[in-house]
Amino acid sequence: MRDSTHIIGSGAGFSGDRIDAAQAVVAEIAARGQGGTLMFEVLGERTLALGHVARVRDPEAGYDPLLRDYMAPILAPALAGGVRIVGNFGAANPDAAARLIAGLCAEQGLAAQIAVVHGDDLTAEMRDGGADRWDGDGTLADPPGDPIAVNVYLGARPIAEALTAGADIVVTGRVADPALALGPLAAHFGWDWDDLDLVAAGTLVGHLLECGSQVSGGYFADPGVKDVADMARIGFPLAEVRADGGFELFKPRGTGGRIDRRTVIEQLLYEIHDPAAYLTPDVTLDLTGVTVEETGPDRVALSGARGQARPEKLKATVSYPGEWIGEAEISYAGGNARGRAELAIAVMRDRLAIRGVAPRMRADIFGTVSSFDSDDGALRRAADWPEAGDYRVRFAFGGSEAAVQAATQEVNALYCCGPAGGGGVRTSVRARFVTRSRMIDRASVTPRVEFLADREAAE
Repeated sequence: MRDSTHIIGSGAGFSGDRIDAAQAVVAEIAARGQGGTLMFEVLGERTLALGHVARVRDPEAGYDPLLRDYMAPILAPALAGGVRIVGNFGAANPDAAARLIAGLCAEQGLAAQIAVVHGDDLTAEMRDGGADRWDGDGTLADPPGDPIAVNVYLGARPIAEALTAGADIVVTGRVADPALALGPLAAHFGWDWDDLDLVAAGTLVGHLLECGSQVSGGYFADPGVKDVADMARIGFPLAEVRADGGFELFKPRGTGGRIDRRTVIEQLLYEIHDPAAYLTPDVTLDLTGVTVEETGPDRVALSGARGQARPEKLKATVSYPGEWIGEAEISYAGGNARGRAELAIAVMRDRLAIRGVAPRMRADIFGTVSSFDSDDGALRRAADWPEAGDYRVRFAFGGSEAAVQAATQEVNALYCCGPAGGGGVRTSVRARFVTRSRMIDRASVTPRVEFLADREAAE
């Protein structure tokens, strides 16, 4: 008989999230004695493009760079406590990610069934002439170059299939973020995929958990306006889900942060274009009837998600090489520091003209106004900022690699070429990626599940 509830918690909400946050979540699930699921959502569009670039350089790279740090401390307690792990940390190389996890298990003397979800990576097919599979409003007309990567958003069904087949750990590439929760819930409760309200409820759970501590006070915090306690130990969220799709959000005992109606409603509406029609590969989620009720300290109950038919098309992200971008900074402090900072900007414009390089350039002076200014600095020039102070000039460049390299080198030359007293120069130059969203026929995509042991045996 299946447990009447299933607990699923967030281990990370983006690539680069805190590497120790999942430990408290695993401990909380294990302490309840019924097992559960830990989900990692660490895959942004740019993150995936970077993964593809890394894989080209090294066939064993391309997964989340923090995967070892995330997994090593939690594998033993998770497996001992019946906590299954699902994550899109496979990124551009889920097979290599699975091998790394298997290696960690071997190092720790652990046995685990590791499954990999395939089918999202269409890069090779598109390069081989598969562009005719895109529909009318998703054509690849005038692409900015050959694609670095093409990945379609898969749904929750292959995740559920892997768990039903006995996987302890499921590694995916690109899947829809909420699918990381919906898959385990559907597998645990045996939900019918045609029961759209249940599918919608599981999708809502995933939507609220996918960004980690955003829903437990992280992105919510604004001191004196929206206070959040002990943010250095913020607890990542968990959901206790019933078979009927109702659930309660909470956080691990003894952790910081807060979970209440305000934090939950902010995340509920996060990245939602139409609350009545949130499109996912598994269902069209209607949030308009969702109720949010505080049931205790740091505990919020939700219900009322409704589902409509899933879209006929699947979304894909196509990543292309873009221009080069560069940044360079230099500081000026003391008397007439603002005047020297303004002079540095003027000198840079002249130097680029003299050298005949023409990258796009933006210059900001930190200590005046930057985030809200226009590229031409009109807002900064319109105000009367103190002449003496502590100012840092930040240059941003965009264009060809050669032009951007030349521009950042010119900032470095300001050390001795003046104005006086410049210091603390920092520069960086890197390639930029451009992403476009396209729609593809669902029938053109074939997800599949492969267990690592089966693949190794076949090889």
